[in-house]
Amino acid sequence: MTGDLARLSLNTATTKRWTLREAIDGAARAGLPAVGLWRDRVAEAGLEAAAKTVRDAGLRVSSLCRGGFLTAADPAGVRAALADNQAAIVEAAALNTDALILVVGGLPNGDRNLAGARARVADRLAELAPFAREHGVRLVLEPLHPMYVADRAVLSTLDQALDLAAPHPPDAVAVVVDTFHVFWDPNLAHGIARAGHENRIAAYQVCDFNLPIAADALLSRGMMGDGVIDFTPITRAIADTGYTGDVEVEIFNSDIWSAPGDEVITTMTARYRELVLPHLTA
Repeated sequence: MTGDLARLSLNTATTKRWTLREAIDGAARAGLPAVGLWRDRVAEAGLEAAAKTVRDAGLRVSSLCRGGFLTAADPAGVRAALADNQAAIVEAAALNTDALILVVGGLPNGDRNLAGARARVADRLAELAPFAREHGVRLVLEPLHPMYVADRAVLSTLDQALDLAAPHPPDAVAVVVDTFHVFWDPNLAHGIARAGHENRIAAYQVCDFNLPIAADALLSRGMMGDGVIDFTPITRAIADTGYTGDVEVEIFNSDIWSAPGDEVITTMTARYRELVLPHLTA
């Protein structure tokens, strides 16, 4: 794939109502070279069938979402988290992607100790990183917006994610820069530069931050240009690191999910060309 869409990837969350095959077919029709996959869609299709469908379409898998939820304190919860993440690593390898996105988990019920929860994430990474490296897969830490710190991710900034990644080789543990989650951070430019210097940027995901925040805060992501994010400085900072990987559009939004998938991709590519692509080269 060449041309101005050579780095654009459709994350299947953006066209949630499409099956895996429909999303792959839609991406291929639009001239996109890549898709970011969610494990539920892969499971519905079957792992081998999913990998074959991507290959047959001539696409690549930019990332697999998601592993993580590593903050359990009880032995059964720890065992379950390790088993699920090991399975996700195997799936990522079978799909020929080296990026397994991790949403690390929030506070277990009744727990108010954020530092303790983050320490348990560090412990689980130490157990999983060698297994991931053996399979050629990077554990990609995703810091989430602080409004999700209690229930989804005890990591809120790139610096926090990079601190957890630091004990491990860059080909084992890395980070994703997701504009929705990190645009607010006053230290974002430093965090991106640090991630680039440490060779830990495994993925760049873009979407907007819409207002008012939806009743279900998970659904406040929007199409680029519809919210409050300035993509210019973030994308330029990414470009300045030398990152040459894919740019995924990942959107959770009920109105976008209700729209025809091909129309969503048409809008997505137009907004990418207008708001992101001009700033992708340093």
